[in-house]
Amino acid sequence: MRSSLKFTNKLNMLSEMECESRFQILEYENLDGATDVQTALGLNIMKKSGIKLKQVRILLEDSSVTLEPGSLSYMKGKIQITNKSGGLLGLGKKIISSKLIGESIFRPTYSGTGEIFLEPSFGHFALIELEDDEIVVGDNMFYACEEGIEIDATIQKNVSSAFLGNEGLYQTRIEGSGIVVLKVPVPESEIFKCILINDTLKVDGNFAILRTGNIEFSVEKSSKSIIGTAVSGEGMVNVYRGTGEVWLVPTKSIYKDLNIKGLDAISGINAESNVEDL
Repeated sequence: MRSSLKFTNKLNMLSEMECESRFQILEYENLDGATDVQTALGLNIMKKSGIKLKQVRILLEDSSVTLEPGSLSYMKGKIQITNKSGGLLGLGKKIISSKLIGESIFRPTYSGTGEIFLEPSFGHFALIELEDDEIVVGDNMFYACEEGIEIDATIQKNVSSAFLGNEGLYQTRIEGSGIVVLKVPVPESEIFKCILINDTLKVDGNFAILRTGNIEFSVEKSSKSIIGTAVSGEGMVNVYRGTGEVWLVPTKSIYKDLNIKGLDAISGINAESNVEDL
């Protein structure tokens, strides 16, 4: 039986998926390593605020995974590391793709049997399993995946989505079968995974972070007429059509406002709500 690493610090498992390899998102119960007052105060505030350190663990069983460069923290077992460029043609494709979407050219592959731990982070992670499918995600969301999954660039299919959607001309496409680890801007519990069945989703804002390959994306006026758009007080909206899944993070703007404006951003919203309630 394969041995496993043991920890003195209690770790909670937030989520787990298994295919060829097993992927886990772990969370540290506490951080007790402060050696000065300033660090101790910081850790105490984080503890009271519910901010916890997370780490991705991957268990290999004669299997292979591909990681984002620089994401490895440590590993144990009989694991070999290789960089596969796919020959001259494959290398050229990787270079072009990396320039278009800002992703890394070379992603190391780890093969064998053992355990891999990625760099701990106070950020958030999500697991998704693809079954001969593709997803289009925001920049720098890819973190790790099972071998055989391709990561490259996809171009926006129409002018409106390319120049009015605030998502760039090129986006990251992840295609194949297996488990993918994504870095997400909010906890997975705050992600609204909207399933469309030959339907239309209109989003007033840029907070859709993922869509499956069968979903078409465009940017359109919120109303069919210019007058209607003016009356509604809205301008352009992001439109998703087809059958598949779209991930929305509506709470993302709240965290952004808090980070930039502080509590005034939230108190201002509450104040307006109280006035309307009178």
